[in-house]
Amino acid sequence: MNQRLPSGGLEREQLRQKGQFWTPDWVARAMVAYVAPGSDHIFDPAVGAGAFFHAAKSYARRMGVELALLGTEVDPRALQQAKETGLTAQDLAGVEIADFALAERFSLPFKAIVGNPPYIRHHRLAAPTKAYLKAFSAEVLGAPLDGRAGLHVYFLLRALTLLTKGGRLAFIMPADTCEGVFAGLLWRWITRSFRLEAVVTFLPGAAPFPGVDTNAMIFMIENSAPQDTFRWMSCKKADAGQLEEWVLARMPVASGDALSVQERGVAEALEMGLSRLGRVRQAAGPVLGDYARAMRGIATGANDFFFLTVERARELLIPDEFLLAAVGRTRDVPGALLTREVLRSLGAGGRPTLLLSPDGRGMGRFPQSVRDYLQRGVEMGVHRRVLLATRHPWYKMEVRAPPPILFAYLGRRNTRFVRNLAGALPLTGFICVYPRLNDQGFVEKLWQVLQHPQTVDNLGLVGKSYGAGAIKVEPRSLERLPLPPEVVAEAGLGPAAGAKQLRLLEAEPAYADGDLPR
Repeated sequence: MNQRLPSGGLEREQLRQKGQFWTPDWVARAMVAYVAPGSDHIFDPAVGAGAFFHAAKSYARRMGVELALLGTEVDPRALQQAKETGLTAQDLAGVEIADFALAERFSLPFKAIVGNPPYIRHHRLAAPTKAYLKAFSAEVLGAPLDGRAGLHVYFLLRALTLLTKGGRLAFIMPADTCEGVFAGLLWRWITRSFRLEAVVTFLPGAAPFPGVDTNAMIFMIENSAPQDTFRWMSCKKADAGQLEEWVLARMPVASGDALSVQERGVAEALEMGLSRLGRVRQAAGPVLGDYARAMRGIATGANDFFFLTVERARELLIPDEFLLAAVGRTRDVPGALLTREVLRSLGAGGRPTLLLSPDGRGMGRFPQSVRDYLQRGVEMGVHRRVLLATRHPWYKMEVRAPPPILFAYLGRRNTRFVRNLAGALPLTGFICVYPRLNDQGFVEKLWQVLQHPQTVDNLGLVGKSYGAGAIKVEPRSLERLPLPPEVVAEAGLGPAAGAKQLRLLEAEPAYADGDLPR
């Protein structure tokens, strides 16, 4: 049996709400092969369609042992699907209908825990749930995890607290588990309290969940004394029986057509990132923050209301003084240059290119056409949307200076940086890159450095990895992007120049955080 992400049935949005992405059997078999030896049971905190139960039954038959199947599952319909895949009522008798992340009563710790926890991001969690989980993490770690941790992170945390001495855990999780802002606190605790034995990553061609925007990883952890090294694997082929064979062979350092394994130091991997190759970080070299500041694009709170096509703006008779050239989607920029011609082409194709940008004056002080449109927004309930409800007045738009350089916030294109020759304002699909000197020559030299393949390759050192090679980089992380010293020198931006620009900015900021004066 091979359980894959369903192509029919549940719609994608329902999957996102529930965080249900079924584990392929070749992955489940390898994970069970890690946790099962020496145990008389396996425990799966999110049973779903039962991939790990099937793998455990297969393992037990081959090894001539008995394994009790235990677990929790919040969705009874998933257990019905498990029966449809061949599991019996007896197989599922040890499953309790409960939310593992919130459950507080477990009679005994577990020796073998294996799972694919629900991938539910933080903004989909109810406020009371987030508050409970935050308090739980503070109790375990001594400090709360950052609020941007998703539910899957708390599944891992709770599971580790339930792992008996000498027990093993194998979880398949998104890469943000070790790349998010919360990751430092989480993994310092894990590697000081447990033995990290192996991390398995997947090349795009071997992705366990094809078509899903997440970069999956397997973490294999034993509740025993920490060690300084661990096995780091790159899986090159899907449906590779070699993955299970490698686990059963006690995870040797090896390389072949299906997998590549190296031994890494825990300290180095935590510094570099568990999801990334063990490259040596440039010591005290230049970073983008020496030469530029990064700031997210404009969050309108309601793109469908504030981001207008040229035709729509004309219909509404909005005066030009309230309209600013803007770009919203990374795919709207076909190359590395955003020009006025590109904007005109987008507009001619019916794409929005104008941002309605009201200031903070009272509604009665706007021209009649603007006042009428804002009133229509009130009647539509736009002002009650989450972000807009926090603004006073709700229609006051964030302000940015047009950035000379844009960075694609999340995308699969090779070109990550875009030269903004159109003077357009980016929405949140982009990050604004503001050079620390407002000098054309300086901007062009920096642009030359950012376009260099070595610089683009370094994005993997500071970004979060998603499916199919996608990279997501936050503004502060982008400022830490290493710039190759030889490329910087070739462009005429030596290391000393970066430090000098930093001092200039501290003395007199070129761009302020948040709103800028009009």
